[in-house]
Amino acid sequence: MPCAVSAQEVAAPFADAPPAAATVLSEISVSATGVPIPVAETGSSVTVLTADRLQAQQRRTVPEALQQVPGLTVVQTGGAGGQTSVFIRGANSNHVKVQIDGIDVNDPSTPNRSFDFSQLLTEDLSRIEVLRGPQSGLYGADAIGGVISFVTRRGEGPAKATAFVEGGSFGSVNQGGRIAGSEGIFDYSVSVQHVRQAALPVTPLELLPAGVPLRTAFTDIKTVSTKLGAQLSDSFRLNYVLRFSDSAYLDQADAGFPYLPTPYRNLNDQRQLLMRGEAEWAPIAGFRNVFGANYATFDRVFAGPLDPLTAPTPTTTFGERTRFDYRGEMDLAPGHLLLFGAQREDERIEATNLNRGNGNSAGFAEIHSAFSERVFLVANLRYDANDQFGGATTFRVAPSTILPGTETRLKGSVGTGFKPPTLSQLYQDYPGFRFFGNPNLRPEESFGFDAGFEQPLGERVLVGATYFDTDFRNLIQTAYFPTYATNVNVGRAVAYGAESFVSVRFTDGFSARVDYTNTVTKDEVAGQELLRRPRHKVSLTGIWNPLPDLSLTGTLISVGSFVDGNRDFSVSRLKNPGFLIVNLSANYAWNETTTLFARIDNLFDERYQNPTGFLGPGLAVYGGVRLTSF
Repeated sequence: MPCAVSAQEVAAPFADAPPAAATVLSEISVSATGVPIPVAETGSSVTVLTADRLQAQQRRTVPEALQQVPGLTVVQTGGAGGQTSVFIRGANSNHVKVQIDGIDVNDPSTPNRSFDFSQLLTEDLSRIEVLRGPQSGLYGADAIGGVISFVTRRGEGPAKATAFVEGGSFGSVNQGGRIAGSEGIFDYSVSVQHVRQAALPVTPLELLPAGVPLRTAFTDIKTVSTKLGAQLSDSFRLNYVLRFSDSAYLDQADAGFPYLPTPYRNLNDQRQLLMRGEAEWAPIAGFRNVFGANYATFDRVFAGPLDPLTAPTPTTTFGERTRFDYRGEMDLAPGHLLLFGAQREDERIEATNLNRGNGNSAGFAEIHSAFSERVFLVANLRYDANDQFGGATTFRVAPSTILPGTETRLKGSVGTGFKPPTLSQLYQDYPGFRFFGNPNLRPEESFGFDAGFEQPLGERVLVGATYFDTDFRNLIQTAYFPTYATNVNVGRAVAYGAESFVSVRFTDGFSARVDYTNTVTKDEVAGQELLRRPRHKVSLTGIWNPLPDLSLTGTLISVGSFVDGNRDFSVSRLKNPGFLIVNLSANYAWNETTTLFARIDNLFDERYQNPTGFLGPGLAVYGGVRLTSF
């Protein structure tokens, strides 16, 4: 039956589960349904990365952490701070719904409403969940390809303080700290993190015009987050989340643009402010209500080239998003939970030539049914009424069953997604280029399904595979006419493939997991493979505890060749050869309050570009110390 447990109580996603965990399908997911539920009770494909996993691997930024997730392609223009896009199962990067503590963070200030993952750090995260496949039946707009949900840590128990500092290659100096705990009816968690990378080579030398020196990239990312709660009574609780981040990134201004030969750099500065308040009320047993309100702002500044002899020419955009929501949870009968709710969301953009807004109202219902201890079903239905486009109905059905005897888990899902045009696509004009917005655009749509199995082989081995297929319709593309250009709904695409894995616990202290993803994509209008979607991806993760106080982790990421354009897209299609990187980390608990750690990224100094025209970080070594109060 659906499980009402804390969102913090999760099993690790890969190889660090308890002994014999290969046969225990008890991992908890929140994103798959909106409430905590064992993964075995839903047919959705979901991956959970826990805080313990991120800390063991010493992944400081979210793009680094997401590299290992099956079905995902992470594209970052250089190292930390470089613009980062994530593709799920071949969908466009702007077809990914992103939430932080239930706050929608798809950025209305960008032309395609995509989320830039580059400024998102990991120190305050409790978990990352990646939900693959169309999910608009629960999440509404933008969830065409999937959902990535981030949950920050909640305070509990006696007051506790932690802090870390590390340094290493490329002029990196990173620090972070957290104070958390609970006292009486109150709980609290306050985190800070700073990532600084002062000298990362990002530009391939062959792209520099003659006589132009190489300028390394500079990154400075700061994040402050707070999570507060008050249990005012057995039936009433208040929650509050506040998160602020400030990211500055400088890169080479002229690489790949020989007609702009200047030895200076561009500045990309982003500031995000996220807030959410919640009231939870359970007036009677089996009936719970959550009332929430979100507020988010996205402030972006681009200036360049930064020439000391010429004043910068900054371009500023500002996005704002508000949401009011209600969710009810009702136990209909033992093993059957009904969820229902309503939302009102408004977004706005301010730019040099644009100041517009749009809104959306929605209602949804979802049923979780455990027909027995082995047969489960999750199904949802949602209706969105957009102020600009009218109504959209979406759904998702995800059954799961565990066969007696073999303990084979069969799972599958089918669902739909939609993405309304962005405010920029609708209204933003560039008269100098004869390009105009199109207020008659319709939402992009998707229909997808997957089916798979998970099979335990004894007590220490688990294998599985999932086939997926998604069709995309009404995709928005630029159309060129004799006297002007605009956006139109003419695109069609398909993405299909398979995700498979083998997880093995060799001993109680040594375990590993390997994932392989095969993705085939096709632009059905042009008859071509979609850009930046590698057909083959392999990830191998492992953890070894040779001593009680020492843990070692290793990660191998192999990305096959893919089609891309060059840095300024003067060559629209070329073949990128792909890459293979190996990362290692070690953590040693010196005593109860002090942990020493070190890591090596890109052990074999693989020289790769992802995307083409931007060097990925080479061999790097880092080390530091983490202090924890009693």
